[in-house]
Amino acid sequence: MSKLKTILYAATASILAVMPAAAAEWAPERPLEFIVASGAGGGTDNFTRTIQSSISREKLIDTSVVVLNKGAGSGAEAFLYAKQHSGDPHKVIFGTNNVYLLPYVAKLAYSTEDLEPVAALALDEFIVWVKADSPYQTIKDLIDAGKAEPGTLVFGGSQSKDTDETLVALIEQTSGADFKYVPFNGGAEVGVQLAGGHIVANVNNPNENLGQWQAGAVRPLCVFSPKRMDKSEPINDGKGWHDIPTCMEEGLDIETYQMPRTVWLPAGTEPGVKAFYETALKGVSETPEWQDYLKKTSQTATFLTGDELKSFIKKNEDATVGVFKTEGWTVE
Repeated sequence: MSKLKTILYAATASILAVMPAAAAEWAPERPLEFIVASGAGGGTDNFTRTIQSSISREKLIDTSVVVLNKGAGSGAEAFLYAKQHSGDPHKVIFGTNNVYLLPYVAKLAYSTEDLEPVAALALDEFIVWVKADSPYQTIKDLIDAGKAEPGTLVFGGSQSKDTDETLVALIEQTSGADFKYVPFNGGAEVGVQLAGGHIVANVNNPNENLGQWQAGAVRPLCVFSPKRMDKSEPINDGKGWHDIPTCMEEGLDIETYQMPRTVWLPAGTEPGVKAFYETALKGVSETPEWQDYLKKTSQTATFLTGDELKSFIKKNEDATVGVFKTEGWTVE
């Protein structure tokens, strides 16, 4: 080999050797935008701002972060914003499973392919709650009543064709019961409605009914999780989260119904960008502030990325869309 060829070969080999490292070492070139697919003060907003605070406190990213709320259309505003900024690594989108479920129930100007999943950091649990003095002591009692008095017992929930109504529909499809679903503006309002006796039951997240349970106004029947929730200090009558049976334990054949808290990027970002955010978010998940957040909100800790996250999304999407189709909610 000639001296010139040797030099060119060595130079090319050196370039190829450093390319993967360079791609993996992407870093922001300007302040980041954390886009929240909900209004201020909601669950997704708290999720996002806790992550922002952890990043700032622990110096996990060496640039400033601005949080912007774009919650119109049940979060579709944020996802359309991602589409409009395709390839921009400085826009990070925070949502739930609404990212990939909304296009099934509404005609929207974005599709799931316009976003790239980065991570899921927590799972919201769902519990069937009744009023403390309700005659229904178990989920079986409530279901039997829903069969005996079809269309009369009122289940309250947040919004229409969203996570709460989907779960109530799944309970009906699985058990043969028939309830009347009434939507409200959010979990806090639904909790007040149940405590006041204006509805028979709800499927609020733990944190949404915590205050009413502490006050002895409501009572949990079962949780839609593969296993019981983590142990906690007693909340009411000597019972904590771990004392709530799973719905499978109580004879309702729904093993799991959990909502992921998710982070996304606009599609088309360069190699190394997702790895950068995965590393930063993994760091967040290990901070004391994040552990306090999970404890306060009674969410289940998880950290999913890559193929594991995509597998979770596919399974969750297939199961939920099956409910949509049975109810006739899907759009063409």
